[in-house]
Amino acid sequence: MAKDHKAADTDGDADFENIWLRAVHMVIIAFLMSIASSLLGLLTIAQFVIMLFNKREPNEQLAEIGTTMGVWMAKAARYQTAASEVKPWPWTELD
Repeated sequence: MAKDHKAADTDGDADFENIWLRAVHMVIIAFLMSIASSLLGLLTIAQFVIMLFNKREPNEQLAEIGTTMGVWMAKAARYQTAASEVKPWPWTELD
């Protein structure tokens, strides 16, 4: 019976360490999301200028970067709000 109590304490300690590790990941992801948001703003302006001078045709590469950033930001938001345990890039593959 003493072993069961000790095993429960070990699980509790691991959970406590995991929650602090999650907090570190959340801070890093929040910083990366801030950078991504600023970059998205710059890409938006660049795409608008390109469309202005290119007969309303968007740059396909910028559009693809925007799509990839959107997927990353969605995955990051899901992790930040604990809707998912899957961490975004750089911890997992970039979709």
